[in-house]
Amino acid sequence: MTTSQDLFLVTLDVPGDHPVEQGDLSLALAGAELIDLLGTRALTLDGERIVPGAELTTGDRMLDAAGAALRRQEPYESVEDWLWRRGEGLATAYRDVLDTAGQLSGKRPRWPHRADKAAAADTPARRHAADRWWSREPVLASLAATLGIQGERPPEEEPGDEAVVTVLVAVGDAVTELGAVRERRRIENVAFDNIWRAP
Repeated sequence: MTTSQDLFLVTLDVPGDHPVEQGDLSLALAGAELIDLLGTRALTLDGERIVPGAELTTGDRMLDAAGAALRRQEPYESVEDWLWRRGEGLATAYRDVLDTAGQLSGKRPRWPHRADKAAAADTPARRHAADRWWSREPVLASLAATLGIQGERPPEEEPGDEAVVTVLVAVGDAVTELGAVRERRRIENVAFDNIWRAP
């Protein structure tokens, strides 16, 4: 199982402070893919630029697709640009892949969704994600925290790799930016409605 798959399953199974928005999850999943690709040495970071390595086959359909999507011409893509480009529609893609693989129950999550343990399928993938979550694995815990999902205790260690920390910070910044855009649109919509209601 990949970090992105585990993260998707954690968002279904662990209650958060607020519903997980599809766009936020998509950005976090794109970050999780980068972290897994760093782990396979399919890429390195030069500051905030993604430097692709040799094309590798991991055996995971979504991770292989992420590796194939890396920009291989200079100037290389920044982590931030990757999150926005790769993240578009990514939560839905993961839902479909996991559902097709039988890792989800027949009930599709709605967006935004809250944890619904009654809808959880008891599968090896779900158990693997739960084990990783309850062990407070630092990368998974950090990504989940960005989405408002906190554990009962903090991770016992911090993600130590500088490149991983760079990705985690970029995910946090992107999710914050997307939240600000949503709030701005909400305020604009309220103001627009008030204009039409005015006598």
